[in-house]
Amino acid sequence: MSTTNVGRVIALMAVAAVAALAGACKKPRTSGAGGGGFAGVPVEVAVASVDTVRDEVAATGQIEAVQSIDLRPEVDGRITDFLVREGQEVEKGTALFKVDDAQLQAQVAQLAAQRDLADQALGRTKELVAQHASSAADLERAEATSRSAQAEYDLARIKLDRTTVRAPFAGVAGQRYVSLGDYVTTSTRLISLHTVNPQRASFQVPERFARLLGLGQEVTFRVAALPGRDFTGEVDFVDPVVQLPGRTILVKARVPNSHRLLQPGMFIEAHLVTAVRPKAIVVPEDAVVPLQGAAFVWTVAEGKVQRKPVTLGVRTPGFVEIASGVQPGEQVVVGGLELLQPGMPVRPTVVTRVRRDTTTGDRD
Repeated sequence: MSTTNVGRVIALMAVAAVAALAGACKKPRTSGAGGGGFAGVPVEVAVASVDTVRDEVAATGQIEAVQSIDLRPEVDGRITDFLVREGQEVEKGTALFKVDDAQLQAQVAQLAAQRDLADQALGRTKELVAQHASSAADLERAEATSRSAQAEYDLARIKLDRTTVRAPFAGVAGQRYVSLGDYVTTSTRLISLHTVNPQRASFQVPERFARLLGLGQEVTFRVAALPGRDFTGEVDFVDPVVQLPGRTILVKARVPNSHRLLQPGMFIEAHLVTAVRPKAIVVPEDAVVPLQGAAFVWTVAEGKVQRKPVTLGVRTPGFVEIASGVQPGEQVVVGGLELLQPGMPVRPTVVTRVRRDTTTGDRD
């Protein structure tokens, strides 16, 4: 074969190769062995749902007894008997201590005798007045003497009764500060007494939340010493004075304590519910993409994705409230969103995420 013929053959082979390549480029891409058009990027989507969310103020504080006092005697004397033990639960009026009452017993007996004599003298004076043998002035003096003797007797009886120290309210007897035989005065601490049910959750919130605070608001909290349990109470006190130097407001909530789990002094992490929105729109938090101080989500409609700016609200574990930008029922991309571009075709797979309500739990 001549050199000219060889050149022609090579040229024809090159043309055929170019034509074959062009034909291959015109063939449609397929999504699988069965053929078909381009089906898009696979992504996972979740449906924007309507749920109840709560605006909360987080704070730390402690458990306090609704009532807590150190009992002191009302009369001076020596302790002769302990009538309760430390840690014992007592009812209102329960006798706790006995102070020596021997001297007062004698004084009461003496005053009782004087009262009886005064009553007898009054009776005789009345008889004499009836017989016109005594004057009205004598009767008035006898009546006054009788009333005075009765008053002195009543006062001694009261002091005698107060030698028994009683519980002014129902609660638990705490630490005892005296021993048997100690001489006590009205300034001597005898024992502490605390209420147990209900208890109070006490905490401080910054003053910027002052306009959001009110009686009856719900408080949920956890106690460091009782992991895994949630407690719920109701605000019954908001301090009208801002406390310095931290510029905080003291808030207290009454909490049921029927199981006696909460004890004064326990550390708590509280959440004060300031508002409840029962029809809020929520999406999984991994659907939200931060961008230069703002946020957006990818939504899917008719097989294509669009980027929508959103305004965020309350965050809860795994979910976030969408204040604007997304409607209920819209599909938002939660997986495979790294390479998305506006208008890109996608193949969505719907996944379900379960929202856990952190404001409920074991309620005492």
